[in-house]
Amino acid sequence: MESSRTVDSGGGRRQATRQKLYEAAVTLIAEQGFSATTVDEIAERAGVAKGTVYYNFASKSVLFEELLRHGVGLLTTALREAVEQTDQEGGSRVDALDAMIRAGLVFIGRYPAFTQLYVAELWRTNRAWRSTLAVVRQQAVAVVEDVLREGIANGELSDEIDTPLTAAALVGMVLVAALDWQAFQPQRSLDDVHAALSLLLQGRVGGERLGHAGHVGHAGHK
Repeated sequence: MESSRTVDSGGGRRQATRQKLYEAAVTLIAEQGFSATTVDEIAERAGVAKGTVYYNFASKSVLFEELLRHGVGLLTTALREAVEQTDQEGGSRVDALDAMIRAGLVFIGRYPAFTQLYVAELWRTNRAWRSTLAVVRQQAVAVVEDVLREGIANGELSDEIDTPLTAAALVGMVLVAALDWQAFQPQRSLDDVHAALSLLLQGRVGGERLGHAGHVGHAGHK
């Protein structure tokens, strides 16, 4: 998994090593599970010595916890950048939500193994890194919550919207739809999948065409 930042000299080399370890860990754990994956295998897949793993991470669990932080951090950054781009173009809050849907699909298409791990971990409550997962998940969902609140405040969205639940539902919709796309409908294009989810966002699944996308918040009351 690539970082969106470039670091110089020694810091850059260490970051590059950590990137290799993230890639190796996410691939192996997706293939055979966390418990079955060993530090030796991660080191071999990354092309580094076993000691290099422990130099960068205290244990396999710490490596996986940092992998979650790193991956969800990249997703959160992608969502924020989508909102910022929409703002620069003068788009509405629904436009921003739609842009985040596309950004999420692009991210998942780029990092499918990480997304599979992330979704699987959401269902496990006995992991040592559960609290970390809750924190990073909320960081991503909060970006969507902010846009929903802005839409409610400016009258674009209904004030009856349950912001936290709706934000989580939108993120979940993208995650599940994208994984289904990758696993069962790979012949479909990104544009095709995005268009389908855009219709859901705009409350047009039943064939009803809304005069303004901003009415998405009222679609459920039709």
